[in-house]
Formats: sequence, structure tokens, C-alpha cells
Amino acid sequence: MFSRKNRRPKTPELLKAWEALDEGDVPGALRQLRHGTDDLPLGEVALVVARAAGAAGFEDLHEAAGALAARPEKARALYDFGYACIERGVPSLAIPALRGALNQAPASVAVLRELVSAYEREGRHREATDLLAARESGLTDWPDRYLLVFNALMSGDLALARRQHARLSDPDDAMWLPTQARQGRMLERAASAEPVSPLDRGDLRGWQYVIGGTLLGSMSPYGFDAGMAGRYAWLQDSHDQCLRGLLRLKTVLDAAGVRPTSVSLLPDRSSRILGLAAAELLQLPAEPFTPDREDTVVVAYDLNDVAAADGGPDIIGGLFERAPGQVLHEHASNWTDPPVVTADSVALLHQSATAPWEGQLRADDDGSVERGAPDDRPEREIAADILAGDASPDEGDGQTPADGAEALTDFVTAVRGSWLRGDRAGLTSSGPVVSSRFL
Repeated sequence: MFSRKNRRPKTPELLKAWEALDEGDVPGALRQLRHGTDDLPLGEVALVVARAAGAAGFEDLHEAAGALAARPEKARALYDFGYACIERGVPSLAIPALRGALNQAPASVAVLRELVSAYEREGRHREATDLLAARESGLTDWPDRYLLVFNALMSGDLALARRQHARLSDPDDAMWLPTQARQGRMLERAASAEPVSPLDRGDLRGWQYVIGGTLLGSMSPYGFDAGMAGRYAWLQDSHDQCLRGLLRLKTVLDAAGVRPTSVSLLPDRSSRILGLAAAELLQLPAEPFTPDREDTVVVAYDLNDVAAADGGPDIIGGLFERAPGQVLHEHASNWTDPPVVTADSVALLHQSATAPWEGQLRADDDGSVERGAPDDRPEREIAADILAGDASPDEGDGQTPADGAEALTDFVTAVRGSWLRGDRAGLTSSGPVVSSRFL
């Protein structure tokens, strides 16, 4: 192991991370390394990472970073560092090291796949696609050509995805069969959406459907051209917004010709409030959720909250496979931390949302901001407030393209034949439509 005694990075960006470590701020140091490290000296990056990993107790990454700091030109050290970074959830730091390892060992399938994995986890699907396409003649079908198809789809390159998918043989190993089926459904959804949706880099509704089978009810009317592309960043939700989301759910069900016979209530408070309002709006009985109930709408406020509730993991597990006629609707879906199951219908996409009945932030007369008290009234009273809300559209900042119910109806009518098929596997990427995200 190398010695760090008297060693400090010289690059200004890395010195800022080093100074954060001097103050005991490991998260702050990692934030300094989060972006813009591709062209920094790997030996110095490794020096900082070794110190941060040691402070965090990540012995595997500490050792791998130390070895790279001592021998930044060594292919094995580059690979081990990249692998450890991926395992510890910092794939952005893995990318330059793995690229260096691949340059030294261009025939290494192990290095290639780790680099593709790092690109995927960072949402850099175009770079993963280009990397694999450059080696097309030597790709094995499973997993390499499959990964080329997947990343081409996630980068919005339908033509390449279709060409390479046509070349894929059936997998010999049965472990790949569910993956093959999911990818096939993605391409089927793209074919059904393409006649009515541009599927370009701004088509959030179209791509949300292609990559996850989700019908997106509405787009944020704020910051569309300022980096959000239809997603919310931080949202203080309202009864009015909840009502608009439920009305969009009704639009989806009507356009798809789906006729549920009940609303299934999930056990967390937010989902129960919204589910009671949905049952009243749809004029259906409300019943406690059971995974095998058919022809029902399961209503969640936020599936991440469902997963965190008592018994949540079992409920989420029961939602992975869809019962016949079952529709899973999620009001506020987190796009930066996606739930482990993907809803069939989503009212809106957010990074952080506060339900109307939770303590919301408010500004006092003196300009200070504090969190208000939660609404502890009975669930049915709050559900009644949702139904009494104002469903007129939020005009937003006036820069968002029109998002009326008619456009949603036309989209759902076109894709209804490919909707509600297969399992509800969670999304691992936000897809081709990029939105700004905030740490």
C-alpha cells in the first residue's frame, strides 16, 4: 500500500475536495467529485477517493484507490478501482479509470461490461451505445448485443435499437428470458406510440411509455424550456393537483376501455386518502389491497412511501406481477429515485414532493420559512377536500406546450393494445428525455 504522508492533490478541483476532507465532510468531498472528473489526473482523484473511502469505512474502495494512486498507469489497478467505485455507488468516478483500463486491454470483455455498467448508472446511454457499436462485430448476443439495444433505446435511437434487436438470437440461458421479454415489450410500445408521438428528445409522455409502460397524465407547467422538460423538481402538492391527477386517471381508463370494478386501498395514509377520493370520483367501492384482486385500480400517492410503510416490501412484491385487469396508479412518482415497481399510470413526475396534508413549507411576513403542521383530520374529510378542489389547469409560467386531456386521450387510444402487459419491473434510467436535477 502506498503512503499518503505529505501527499496532496495539486489540481484546484481536487484540492477543494481535499479541504472538505480536512473538515471531516466526506459527502461534501464526494460532491466536489460528482461531475467534471473525466479529465482530471487519475492518480490525484484516487488519492482523494482513498482518503474519503477510509473515512467512510469502505475498505474495498480504500484499498483499490490506494493502489491506483500508487500506480495510476497499471491496468489492473484501473479496473479494480472502477469496479469498487461502481459497487460503492459512485459510477461517475469509475468511468475514466475503466476507459483507461480498456485502452490498455481493448479485448477485455470484463472491462467493457464494467464500463458499460458505469455509463448506464450515470444515464450516459449514448456513450454506452457508441462504445458497444464500435465493437459490434465481436459482441456476444447475451448480454452484449442486448446491452447495445437497451442503451440505444435509452438514448432515443430507435433505428439502431431495432436493427440490433433483429440480430439477437434467443438466449441459451433461461435467466435472460424475462429480460428478453421486457425488451421486446419496449419495442412493441415504441411501435404503438410512434404514429401519434414524436419520440424525440422532448417527448416525455412518449418515452415514459416506451421505457416503462407508464401512461403519464400530466407534465409540469413550470420550467419546461429551462431544463425540466415536463418533470417537477420540488413540488408542494395541493388538493387541486390531486384532483387533476385523478381526472387524468379517469381519462386514461376511459380511453383505454378499461372498466375496473373497485379501487384498492394501500395502507399508508397518503395512498388511503387519495384512494378514497378516487373511489368516489370513479363511483367504485373501495377495498383493502390484495395482490390477486382482478379488475381493480390500485391507488398509490408515492410508491416509495408505500415501500417504506409497515409491510411495504410485501405489498411492493405483490405489485410486481399484475393481476388480470389490475391497474396501478401512482400520483407523484419520483424520477430521480424511481420506485422498485413501475406504475401503469402516473399523474406527475417529481424529484421531491410534499403531500397537501403533510406539513408544508410556508413563508412568514418577515420572510422566514417554516414548516406548517400536518393535517390530522380523518382521511375521508381530506378526500372530500380533494373532490371539492378546482380542476382547472395550472397555467404555470406560460412556456410549456399545451397538455390538454384531448392529447392524452389520443395517445392512450393509440397505445391501448400494448398497455398493461408483462411485469412492472422498476426503471433504472430516466430515458432519452433529460431534465435538470438538484442535489
